[in-house]
Amino acid sequence: MNREDAKNAKKNVGAGSPRPPKPNPKPLNPVPSSQSPVPNLDDWLEIGKIVSPQGLVGELRVYPNTDFPERFEEPGTRWLLRPGETELQQVELLDGRYIENKNLYVIKLKGVSDRHQAENMRDCRFFVPISDRPQLDEGEYHVLDLIGLQVFMQESGQFVGTVVDLLPSGHDLLEVQLDPAFATNKEEPATEKERKNVLIPFVMEIVPVVDLETRRVEITPPPGLLSIND
Repeated sequence: MNREDAKNAKKNVGAGSPRPPKPNPKPLNPVPSSQSPVPNLDDWLEIGKIVSPQGLVGELRVYPNTDFPERFEEPGTRWLLRPGETELQQVELLDGRYIENKNLYVIKLKGVSDRHQAENMRDCRFFVPISDRPQLDEGEYHVLDLIGLQVFMQESGQFVGTVVDLLPSGHDLLEVQLDPAFATNKEEPATEKERKNVLIPFVMEIVPVVDLETRRVEITPPPGLLSIND
């Protein structure tokens, strides 16, 4: 599933990025199948999941899967997918607030007014269209755009492998699946590197080049970094 994260070599991207206008909301009404076919979720970004009710008045706790806090703070239209269903619903977010130290948002949706209604929304997931992604500044990247990039040693041009994920940490980590032909220790047969993944700190000193147009990443890892997970 697509995630809506945005990273650069130093920090997460926060609020303040420009956003396209949102359509007029139609709360809690499914998108009619006659107007829109069953959505291909590859064209949508998952931004969070409802984990539990909050209190007695229909508020919801949401675990976010986005680096853009305005997704759960600014009123407007969002899209919801209920467990076991295939059609997205448009819902109207009335307000939301972040809970410090729990990485959760508490939100209020139009039409959800008591704990029973809130309980029935447990495990629903929120989505936005890929076309609604905020524009990023130079040097900032959506995680979705990083996955699949080919990784090369900057000095030698040797192909290292392919980016398969980006993991949050003190410094975000590029997860790279090593190419079978790549060996960090030339005394080892290359086949021993098949299907092995390594984690590379996503910082400018180690990942100086990210070229989305050519789908290429260049790295300058310190000695031993690419064999640290052996």
